[in-house]
Amino acid sequence: MTVNSDTLCVASWNKEHNARGDGGLSNRILAAYKPHIVFRQELTSAWEHGKRDLFAEAEALGGLFPFMAEPSEGRSRNPTGVMVDPRLFQIEAHTDHDLPWKRICHVRVRLRGCPKLIDLASGHLCHFDPSLRATEARRLTTLADHGRTALIGMDANSYPHRTADETTEFLDWAQVEDPVHFQHRTIERDGKRVSDTQPSEILTGGPRAVFTDFAHHASTILQQKDALAATASLRRTDQGPPQRIDWVLGTPDWNRALLRVEVIKTKDVRRVTDHALVIAHFSLPAVQQMLSTAA
Repeated sequence: MTVNSDTLCVASWNKEHNARGDGGLSNRILAAYKPHIVFRQELTSAWEHGKRDLFAEAEALGGLFPFMAEPSEGRSRNPTGVMVDPRLFQIEAHTDHDLPWKRICHVRVRLRGCPKLIDLASGHLCHFDPSLRATEARRLTTLADHGRTALIGMDANSYPHRTADETTEFLDWAQVEDPVHFQHRTIERDGKRVSDTQPSEILTGGPRAVFTDFAHHASTILQQKDALAATASLRRTDQGPPQRIDWVLGTPDWNRALLRVEVIKTKDVRRVTDHALVIAHFSLPAVQQMLSTAA
């Protein structure tokens, strides 16, 4: 790991149940990368005591400014969040996209000195309903409407659609022991139950893709094969081999600024959560040039 002042560091991490009780280990892991933007999933109970845990994490990460989606009664109690470096970014707005199971935390920022706005969103797609995941993915496409530039960090609870490019172990649903997981993660196509790749298709599919899957871009264009490493589950064995379900995406204008993608799943990471930490590094001068002209 290297930290460079000319590099913009963007991280996305699902810390299982907010890694409560880990003694601050997860914060120390992430803080070592000096992230400027953090997309978080499973901010469990972080809203309690005046959002004490939320602000404590943001401070431990170098004084970031945190936002989180408010949990709703009867829906998921594992909200999403976004944290940004206020020394680098000016905060313009914070909204939540209210959806039936889990809200998308959406923050609009401006890189200081640049006129073009950036839409940031942390998503955690529904774990039990493929149809709702497709709806959530389509909602995320609105961030790129009217030529806007956007970055997304997410736990997709589904699979990349360009299966031939993936490097993870093949997921054979006939060998998956957990019947509930089978129902949650498969869809019917041509009379067969197959892995749900709909969100990936909606977000990053086709010749006119709305977003770039940066791990896929790093692997196929930048020749960084480790970028396609599996991210979850790092613990369970009854749901098939680990797959790449945690993604950092962005509008294609970010492609030329991408330097590398890292998938961190060290022993310490595995101690605190069942998801790998995903980090995308961008050239800050290239990002500044990209954002120098308003849309």
